[in-house]
Amino acid sequence: MTNTLKIAAVQMIALPAPTAERLARAARQVSAAAQAGADVVVLPEIFNIGYEYSTANYERAETLDGPTVTWMKQAAAEHQIYLAGSILLRDGDDIFNAMLLFAPDGQMWRYDKNYPWAWERAYFKNGQAITIADTPLGKFGMLICADVTHTDLWAEYGGKVQAMLVSSCPPLVSDLTIALPDGQRIRQADHHPILRRVRTQSQETFGDYLRRQSSHLGVPLVNTTGTGHFRSHIPRPKMAVLLMGFFFPRIWKHFKQAEQIEIETDYFNETYISDAAGQVLAQVPPETEGFVMAEVNLPATPPPAKGKPPRYGMPLSGYGFDWFFRRVAAATYRQHQTTGVIKKA
Repeated sequence: MTNTLKIAAVQMIALPAPTAERLARAARQVSAAAQAGADVVVLPEIFNIGYEYSTANYERAETLDGPTVTWMKQAAAEHQIYLAGSILLRDGDDIFNAMLLFAPDGQMWRYDKNYPWAWERAYFKNGQAITIADTPLGKFGMLICADVTHTDLWAEYGGKVQAMLVSSCPPLVSDLTIALPDGQRIRQADHHPILRRVRTQSQETFGDYLRRQSSHLGVPLVNTTGTGHFRSHIPRPKMAVLLMGFFFPRIWKHFKQAEQIEIETDYFNETYISDAAGQVLAQVPPETEGFVMAEVNLPATPPPAKGKPPRYGMPLSGYGFDWFFRRVAAATYRQHQTTGVIKKA
């Protein structure tokens, strides 16, 4: 026996904008999805502020009584839906990237991103555990963006969930362009064989690779992403210039202007709903702010996983870059904690 649900996946332009504006845009999508009959609606990662590497992230993190959480709770109640999405959540003296799921009656489940990607660690602390939302509709597992590339988390969910909810906003980091202060632009994958290989092997990170994990669990999946064009400065710019210079020596001459260097790329554009076999049921077109909805069949009880999770398709060099930059970024986070920026924001 199975339980049939209508699930909606929302894709939003990820360009940063005032929270009130972004909440109004999210509200339009949620309302339309609810009117179409959705039982569950999933919004992208940090849908309420947009995606960038900026100290403004400290100021824009909210508490559980802030405007975003208040709106999410009200929207779930008004539309009688389960509503999920990720925000930067202030918790005591720390900030977390938290995916929140609200029931119509106000009950909340929270999952903190376990694996911030690279520079993201400069703005929030990593979580330490999985979250299973045991709702009347079924048991939902929750993940945020780069978490999906870590098979240890999939293994923990094995045999415990009936569907997976993933909130993402992944820039296409394997195809970054470096914008230098003198107007030069370096598309990294065009200039170095290792990075070219990483780009090729990473293309299905939120596509086939992700669906392979959920089908291994034997459960349907919803993945939401941001879209549009990503452009940002980077944390610890001088450190980043030193490291990137090993691949592109000509950027070393811009060391003193490191704060002016920007990185840019597009997004993965992988907002979709797939069934337990990993087949895509509905997908939002690229560069579109909108939603899709599909009827999915949840197994009556959490099915056993099919052995160990399959190896993720990401190249080992990608994990290596992530590991290193995450530790550099963590030092930036601790520095802002020490100086009181995080606490005071």
